[in-house]
Amino acid sequence: MKILGIGSRLKHAEFGLGVVTNVTAKQYWVTFIDSGLETIAIDSDFEIIEALEDEVDSVSFYDIERSLKSILQKWSDVSQVVPIADKWKGGKLILEPGTPTQSKEVPIDTFFHKITMVRDRLRVMEQKINASNLEEAEKIDLQQYITRIYGSLTTFNVLFKSTNDYFVGEKTK
Repeated sequence: MKILGIGSRLKHAEFGLGVVTNVTAKQYWVTFIDSGLETIAIDSDFEIIEALEDEVDSVSFYDIERSLKSILQKWSDVSQVVPIADKWKGGKLILEPGTPTQSKEVPIDTFFHKITMVRDRLRVMEQKINASNLEEAEKIDLQQYITRIYGSLTTFNVLFKSTNDYFVGEKTK
């Protein structure tokens, strides 16, 4: 039986896709995209996607974690936690119609979560456009639309705790 080296990629029936991060006499330590770090027996059943042999370079858990975060942020719609500004915590958004009918109240936290989800999904769309096989001119055209959407959402920047999380539209020249 050939032993896989650190960095080998595999697919496990239960845990999904993963990368070998350590090897012992009886087990592989594998960091899986969906379930994190797991140990599996060397002789267990899995599909080898890419086998690396005699790999002596050690990879730290920090490096693996950083790589996985980067991959997940780039290719999924998993969103990071973005804090709302303290003054808005527990607040409510009141929508009053122009005609005398009942108003609608929405917790600001709920509204803020929806705004951050829009932003995160725009970022994923932007990444997918950039990674697509579209012509460069088409990518630029679509990117300009996304930038204008960000610009339309700058009104909601007041809700963000950190200016690093703000929507940024087209810069004026």
